[in-house]
Amino acid sequence: MTDAARVARQELARRIAQGHGDEPADLVVRGARLFDLVTGALVETDIAICGDTVVGTYGRYEGKNVIDATGLVAVPGFIDTHLHIESSLVTPLEFERCVLPHGVTTAICDPHEIANVLGTAGIRYFLACAETMRMDLRVNLSSCVPATHLETAGAALEALDLTALMDHPKVIGLAEFMNFPGVINRDPGCLAKLEAFAGRHIDGHAPLVRGMDLNAYLAAGIRTDHETTTADEAREKLAKGMAILIREGSVSKDLHALIPLISRDASPFLAFCTDDRNPLDIAEEGHLDYMIRTAIANGADILATYRIASLSAARNFGLFDGGFIGPGKRADIVLVEDLAACSVKQVLTGGRLVEDGLFEGRRKVPAVGHGSVKCRPVTPEDFRVRARDGETPVIGVVPGRIITERLAMTLPSRDGEALPDLAQDAIKVTVIERHGRNGGIATGFVHGFGMKRGAIASSVGHDSHNLCIVGVDEASMAAAANRLIEIGGGFAVADGGHVTAELALPVAGLMSEEPFETVRRDLEGLRAAAKALGVVLAEPFLQVAFLTLPVIPHLKITDKGLVDVDRFALV
Repeated sequence: MTDAARVARQELARRIAQGHGDEPADLVVRGARLFDLVTGALVETDIAICGDTVVGTYGRYEGKNVIDATGLVAVPGFIDTHLHIESSLVTPLEFERCVLPHGVTTAICDPHEIANVLGTAGIRYFLACAETMRMDLRVNLSSCVPATHLETAGAALEALDLTALMDHPKVIGLAEFMNFPGVINRDPGCLAKLEAFAGRHIDGHAPLVRGMDLNAYLAAGIRTDHETTTADEAREKLAKGMAILIREGSVSKDLHALIPLISRDASPFLAFCTDDRNPLDIAEEGHLDYMIRTAIANGADILATYRIASLSAARNFGLFDGGFIGPGKRADIVLVEDLAACSVKQVLTGGRLVEDGLFEGRRKVPAVGHGSVKCRPVTPEDFRVRARDGETPVIGVVPGRIITERLAMTLPSRDGEALPDLAQDAIKVTVIERHGRNGGIATGFVHGFGMKRGAIASSVGHDSHNLCIVGVDEASMAAAANRLIEIGGGFAVADGGHVTAELALPVAGLMSEEPFETVRRDLEGLRAAAKALGVVLAEPFLQVAFLTLPVIPHLKITDKGLVDVDRFALV
């Protein structure tokens, strides 16, 4: 027997002995009422823990260490079933510091954003972080790199690139398959990836996909969808066996529309996710704890809601060691004062209390992706756009949604140049290719920001992550863009041709290396600076980031030009 096998057997024997009460448990949570996710009963019991595993419930235990949880309710740790950690704007090691106090003990991430910048190097960075984190971070491998042929990404991943990583212990399966037209039309590259992961978990991404198209998409072995925005759409997908991940992020807010789905009968087929949520929103509202209390406050059944947040999430993703407080399960426990309010008081992750000192001793993981913003400095002239005869296509922002509208406006012009029209809330939007591939720059118009002057810029531009700048005057647009080029990516606000606020995101142009508290403070400054320009959107920077996301046919600005996706032609 090898040394490793001998240690594993000893640990197994310890768990059995402690669960049987033959020796004191490493840790006992005493005095809490356990919320039974099967029956909904609240039962006072000790919870015995050996190492990172629950070994005993519904009994009395002696422990080497004891947590007095009198007056609190014990529920399983919450599971975020789909998110991009990059959208938290911090590294994975900072992300867990941010969300663990909110009861999120497991997260299933798709490193799609960093993969579109760095390829497999970005995914390997996330896997290295997952190996040293206190929370249970799982990874679904990014299926769509690049996400679209209409824009230029920094990398391309084929099936062989992904299968080389599929057996990592932190990998579940294949992440959101965004290219649903490719699936339905049997694109060879899509088929290769789907075939390689047949029998493994495959996440979906199917906004407004219905009817025969949905049948074809599901026939590929895809299991979940987080892009459902109406209860009617969700019911069709549920009826066809698809699990629905109810999403509430910083931009995409679908929770209220989908709360009517939440019931005890439907709960096995539902889960919660955030997709994209930044530290400022987490600080002001919360994370999955916010979704739980909001759902309950709006009439959702309490038992069904907590099932969705943990047990159902675990089972839908094959995490059979989690989502439940019982012997043999990972000791992820949230102690709440009130179930309806989801008032988190203490959190245990892998049997360890989330408190000062928990994060000491984690192996350092060097950040990757420095110097990923490779475009040349720009001038105001780069933001000029030729006037069109008749109406000009304009992207229409829908607050709280990543889906945009295709509008048409008659815009003023001067010397053959199309101009913003503040009366119609039509301002410029520009994408600059930043991966050093072709140097493309394209400018169009967008409606819905309410901006009266200045500009805001972002190197976070889903999914290809080119620079995206929205502004009224070219001097401010150039100043904001050039500042991001100087600092290696991030967010910037400019007014009168001068930068007034910024947040550096040097890790692939997507994440800060600073603590999440610093990022939250800088976001507050950016939000105030954007509001001073007249911006009316609650999350203008993430809204900028999603302007280039190809969700459904709509007008789109890419580094290749202004694209009318209804006709799939450069215009």
